[in-house]
Order: sequence, then C-alpha cells, then structure tokens
Amino acid sequence: MVRLESEKKRTLFSQELNADLVIAGGGLPGTCAAITAGREGLKVILVQDRPVLGGNASSEIRLWALGATSHMGNNNRWAREGGVIDELLTENLWRNPEGNPVIFDTILLDKVWNEPNITLLLDTAVNKIEKSGNKIRSVEAFNPSESISYSLRAPLFCDATGDGIVAYLAGASFRMGAEKSEEFNELLAPDAGYGELLGSTIYFYSKDTGKPVEFISPDFALKNISEIPRFERIQAEEQGCSFWWLEYGGRLDTIKDSAHIKRELLKVVYGVWDYIKNSGKFPEAENLTLEWVGSIPGKRESRRFEGDYMLTQSDIIEQHRHEDAVSYGGWAIDLHPADGVYSEKPPCNQYHSQGVYQIPYRSLYSRDVQNLFLAGRLISSSHIAFGSTRVMMTGAHNAQAIAVAASICRETEKNPADISKGYLLKTLQKRLLRTGQFIPFTKVHDAENLLENAEIQVSDTLKIETFPGTDNHHEISEPEGLLIPFPPGKIPKIKVMIRAESTLDAIFQLRRSGRYGNYSPDTVLEEVTLNIRRGFSGGVSVDFQSILEKPEYLTVVILPAPGLSVFESHNSFPGILRLHHGANMQVATSAVQIPPPDSGIESFEFWIPDRRHAAFLWAASFTPALTPYHKKFLMNTYERPFIESNCWAVKPGHNQPAEILIKWKNIQKINRLIISMDSDFDHPMESVQLTHKDRVSPFLPRLLRVKDDMDATVASVEKIHNSRVDIRFEHSLTTSSLTIQIPESWGEIISIFRISAY
Repeated sequence: MVRLESEKKRTLFSQELNADLVIAGGGLPGTCAAITAGREGLKVILVQDRPVLGGNASSEIRLWALGATSHMGNNNRWAREGGVIDELLTENLWRNPEGNPVIFDTILLDKVWNEPNITLLLDTAVNKIEKSGNKIRSVEAFNPSESISYSLRAPLFCDATGDGIVAYLAGASFRMGAEKSEEFNELLAPDAGYGELLGSTIYFYSKDTGKPVEFISPDFALKNISEIPRFERIQAEEQGCSFWWLEYGGRLDTIKDSAHIKRELLKVVYGVWDYIKNSGKFPEAENLTLEWVGSIPGKRESRRFEGDYMLTQSDIIEQHRHEDAVSYGGWAIDLHPADGVYSEKPPCNQYHSQGVYQIPYRSLYSRDVQNLFLAGRLISSSHIAFGSTRVMMTGAHNAQAIAVAASICRETEKNPADISKGYLLKTLQKRLLRTGQFIPFTKVHDAENLLENAEIQVSDTLKIETFPGTDNHHEISEPEGLLIPFPPGKIPKIKVMIRAESTLDAIFQLRRSGRYGNYSPDTVLEEVTLNIRRGFSGGVSVDFQSILEKPEYLTVVILPAPGLSVFESHNSFPGILRLHHGANMQVATSAVQIPPPDSGIESFEFWIPDRRHAAFLWAASFTPALTPYHKKFLMNTYERPFIESNCWAVKPGHNQPAEILIKWKNIQKINRLIISMDSDFDHPMESVQLTHKDRVSPFLPRLLRVKDDMDATVASVEKIHNSRVDIRFEHSLTTSSLTIQIPESWGEIISIFRISAY
C-alpha cells in the first residue's frame, strides 16, 4: 500500500535518457530512420505521441503508404522505394496481403522492438527543448498515461513529427502556405481562389452484417448533403481511402485549428453515412453498419522547414541532378483546393514528372539549428514541390538517408551540414547504397566490398530466345508495347505472334524516352509497317535497324488496327513489362497529361502495366537471342532495373540448383554477406486496404544455401520473401570461395541483382 500525506505541491516523476540520436515522430519516416540508425550502431530514442507507430499509415488513420510508384499509374517503372521501407512492405505483403491496418501496426512494432539499440517511447509528446547556442541539447517530453516527464539528451536530433514541433521550438526557419510564383519561378503556384494549404481527412469503414441495420444520425452530422458540391460521387460500396476527398482545413491553421478541423470532418463523415443509409438512394446499403471511423484526421500539410537547399517545381519536372543526391521522389505534384470537400473545384490536381527525381541531402537538415535533421513532410521544399515530396514512402526513404548521415556525424563528430560535400558525402552515398537505398544516376565505388577482388562463375545465364506463346490473344484496341532492356549494338529481329480478322496494316514502332533513364516512350526511332491479309494467324518479323551505343530501355510498340490481335505469353521475365497507353484513374484523369497552359508542366502520354496476375507479355521470339542478363551485374550498384536489367537471371535445372561461385586468390575473412534479389520493384505494395493476390514476388528464391571452400553449408535461408538476405556470421568466416545455391524460386525465373561481402 502507498499512502502520502498532504504536501504543498508535488512534481511528476522524471527520467533522463541519453542517446546518440533522438528522433521525434513515429510515422513511417521516423520509424525507418530509427531502424536504420539502430542497425548502423547508434543508440536511438524514438519518441511518438500516439499509441502506435506508422502515423498516417497506422490503424488510427489507415491511409495506404505510397511513393514514386503512384499505384503503377505513372511512367516510373521499378520505382518502389528501397531499404527499410521496402523491408516493411515486403514483410507486410508476406504477413498481411489482405491489407489489415492492425496487422501493419504489429509489423512496425515488431521491427522496432527487435532492434536492441532503439528505446521506444509511445504516447509521449515533445513539449519543450533546451538549446546551447545554435544546437539542441535536449528535448523534454511528457507521457500522460504514465505521468512521466522525460529529458532526452543527444548530440543529434531528427524532427519527423509532421508539424515540426522540435524544429519550431528550436527556432528553425520555416514556411507555412504557398510561395508566390515569382519567388522560385513556379508557374503552378496557386492563386487565392485555390488556396495555400492542403486540408485533412478522416476515413471510415462499413461492414455488411447480413441483416438490416438502422442508423440514427447524431445531431452534429451534416444534414444537407448538397453542401458538398461533389455529393453525387458518393457510393455506398466505397470506404476508406476512396473518400480521401472528404477534406477540410486548408483555409485554417492546420496546427492550431486541429480540434475544429476534426469536429468539421466528423460532421461530414457522419453526414455522408446518414445520406448513404437514410436518403433512400442506396438500397444496397440496407445491411451495412458503420464499423470504424478514424479517431484523428490524417493531416496533409502544415510547416515546412528550410535547409541549405529548397526543392522546387523545376527540380521535380525537369528532374534536376544533384551532386548530394541521397534519395528520390516520384509522386505527382498533388495539390488540393483549400476549401476541400466544400469546393466546387476538382478535389485534386496531380501533375506528374516523366520520371523519378533526385532529392538532395541539403534539403534534409535545418540551415539554422546545427544538429537537427528534417524528415517526413517537413523537409526543405516549396509548397509546390511539397505536393510531391509529402507522401509517406518518399518521406521514409529520405529518413533512411538521415539515419546513415547521423551515423557518420557521430563517428566524425561533425554536424549534418558538414557532410554535404566531399569525401564524407561520398561515404554517405556509399553506405546508403549498402543498405539497399536507390539513388538514381548515383554510383559510388565500394572498395570494401570483397567481391571487388573476386572471380565470379555462374551455372548458367538466361538468354531469351522466345516469350512462349499460348492460345490466348487479345485485340489491340489501344497502343501497347514491350518495355525491354537492350544492350549496345543492333536491335535483334523480333517475331511477334499475331492474328488478323481483316486485311490490315500492322504498324510497329521502336521508341525511346527523350530523357535517358526514363521510361516514357515519347520518341519514335523507327516504324515498320507490315501488310497482313485477312485470316492470318502466325508470326511476323519486325527487323528494326537501330544500333545502340549504350544500354537503354526501349519500347517496341504495336499501334491499334481494326481486327488486329496479338497472342499472349503468360511467362514473366525479370525487368521486362508489357505496357499500354492508358490511364489509371486513381492518379490520372486521362491517358495523356494535359497541364494548364503556361504552368511549367510537361504534356506526355501515360504508358502503364497491368498488375500480376493480369500482366502478361506478347508471344514473341528474338534473333539473335536477347541478352539482358549478365553475371557482371552481381557486382553492380543498382539493385533494381534502371537503364539495364541489372540482374543475373537463370532458370534452375530439373535436378540441379542455380549456382553462383565466388572465388578469391587468397583466404578472406567474411563477417557479412548481402544478397539482393528481385522482389518486383514495380509493384507498389500498398500497405493497407488493398488486397494483394501475391504474398511474395515470384522472382525471389524460395530458399538458398551458402557453402564455403570445404563444401560445408555455412548459411541456409528458407521462405525468402524480402528483397535482401543479410547474413551476419557470428564468427568471421574464413574461406577462399563461396558457393550460393538456389534450388528453386517462388514460381518464375530466379533473378539476383547484387552480392556484397564485407
């Protein structure tokens, strides 16, 4: 029993914690930064003001995590973010293909609690900071459920709170709202009628109970549904992210007015549900009940803090290159009218770049507070650029770069800005690439990788002579093509299996992207027209004469013609896709991006693939055989298709596993072996709400074994479902060779990107 006599006053229990890095904010950016930093050897404190991790991706809000893939609706191929965020999504696909947000919560907690270097403080909000000069010495945080006040001390801090509470209290320069067009020559800058801020949204779920359910509306619910100009787009079967446009708050202070914004959103949500249940227009809703309504709004925009570089519209649309690139983005410049649900304007305007764009390290730390990193949606960008950088997967990918930078800062006793150039910048990029981070157009020699001095032999390398055909065929009703990585030299002769219901001209084109490294087939290199007689069914040879000076992705296009069909191949090949010229209505309103005049936005065609299992290639063959795969890629930088396939691929034999033999002239001491594999980086793997038909990429090995020079098995990994196998040997492995055996895949051709040993 505890009994205390009356006292004049009491103070809360307080605790001081010390770390190498304090991260405020446990959304996906803060979570990925913490995991990455912990694995880099830093002692990390992750302080989160909610009971769960994930922020907008958590079960409290339930927004799917997305980034550069944009639901596969843009021209950014193989663009899913790498590193820890990829690990989380491939793990979620394995455990949770149904997209249950509660299960996603557990995956995030699992990953954080399994890292011994992370101290996690949930339900704990930062409310004060202590500074010394231009540096933060500590942050104060309070946990109301435990009545504990924390003092968190570290040499380095990262603000991933969304609203930037740490940076704000530290006095860092920030912006809120939209810049005028002339400041950064951003022709897309909004006028007063459109507004300067994006609002917030609350989602809801319904459930079919199998029997009629009555709904009695609360008094606060919106009574006149016509107050919502777009109310006619409401449908009973839609729920969750389908109602992202129930948005409010863009005319208010999205921080100080949060309570008012939440109340108005609840008014809208329950008004919409009242309309669905009681208007008489939705008889299909008779058995539906309102199963869940979000407890807090999902916030899109508040403060943005200033770094040494501010991303702007031209960085995104023109895909500027940066010497200090550490990450990338690819979501559209996605702007919403400030009046949100009450606006008569379209609920959003999404303007895409033709490819992914680099994000520089200089945008990821404060220019004022010397030891403060900026993560998530508060990085240094204009309002227009923020329309793209704000999404969760991009924020998480940036935050991983911050974590590795923090490790280098701690090792060298430098401030974040000190490693933005020179040798330390190259060190940062090198170590990021080791973690699986993708940085487009950035290669850094990794002399510490033991494979640099090794000889590699492989059991076989796949050459593509044919995409085996089936009896299935479909009419070419819109332009479509095969996106193929071609090596230097002449394009092979291609035989395509077609049929013709009438006499027609079959027009084939060879197209490339106007920007090297992009996938938009906007430039026609050649065109071949073949006259096909009615009733023809078979192969037609297309002999392009183009000779490539360097490796490049090109698109072989068939234009539509009445009665023209192409036969299908249901085999899949790594780094090769069938595209069609069309629109994904989740992210584009038409098959061609048509921006406003004088907006600085490019007009271009969308060429998009289908998702597995609807995806297939044409039935076709190549003379000579197509050779997009090579063992040299096993020592390459990129761990995904980009400019080339960047993979070694092989079909395993009937009785023999695929093998990779790594040999050294001298004995090596190996502590770590990383094998990077093909988890299909074109798949967005939305974290929640969408149901995915696969639990694992079919190109991944199902299992693998590693043997030393004595033919002893030194590692064995089963049920592989992530993009990387990272083997840490408890004691240094002493050997002159390693043999990696892969008996089988999860269904398709085995594809390996990169192998590293340290």
